[in-house]
Amino acid sequence: MENKKHPHKDLLRWRGTLTNFGLMISISAVLAAFEWKAYEDKPLLDLDRDMSAWEDDFVPPITITLPPPPPVVPPQIKVIDNEVKLDPQNFPLIDIDLPNDQAIPPVILDDLPVIETAPEIVDFTEVMASFVGGMEAWYTYLKTHLKYPKQEQRMGIEGTVILRFVINIDGSIQDIEVIRSASPGLDQAAVTVIENSPKWNPGKNGGRPVRSRMTMPIRFKLQ
Repeated sequence: MENKKHPHKDLLRWRGTLTNFGLMISISAVLAAFEWKAYEDKPLLDLDRDMSAWEDDFVPPITITLPPPPPVVPPQIKVIDNEVKLDPQNFPLIDIDLPNDQAIPPVILDDLPVIETAPEIVDFTEVMASFVGGMEAWYTYLKTHLKYPKQEQRMGIEGTVILRFVINIDGSIQDIEVIRSASPGLDQAAVTVIENSPKWNPGKNGGRPVRSRMTMPIRFKLQ
């Protein structure tokens, strides 16, 4: 047998009303919380007034005034007379006791000092300096010892280097300089072959050997 519900005792029919009532109470509580005003015992400081309480506690800055610097005094220059005599009491003199009968022997030089001067270098001589063995020996020496630089060979660089050097009395060579250059590599090769050259026959003036200056062209040519 099915149980029948009494219409007056059915609580579900009040669900909508109770929900709306609870929602209304919640909204009212939230609005009341936002509208609540708290009042303090001490009023807030009014910054719009001319004189405020915080101005009474303000400490003014401390200003320190320094005294002016002392004037710069220029140095005083005192002129001392050179003719002033020193007082022996303030500046005691030192006596050097030397025997009066001892004479200082004079220094006598047997010979005058020899001042060595290099012989003069002449550009023109009666007998010109020459390579030992003649020009044929000179050409043979160049073919044997003259090295063609590899970089100039690859680049196909040719040319003639003109050198000037000094031949001393003993046949040695010095002061080699390049008068006309062909390239840095060719110049160095020419200077090297002259530096390693054997001794020459020196030039002569009046039958005596002299230092002379010689100019020598060296040609570089690819086959």
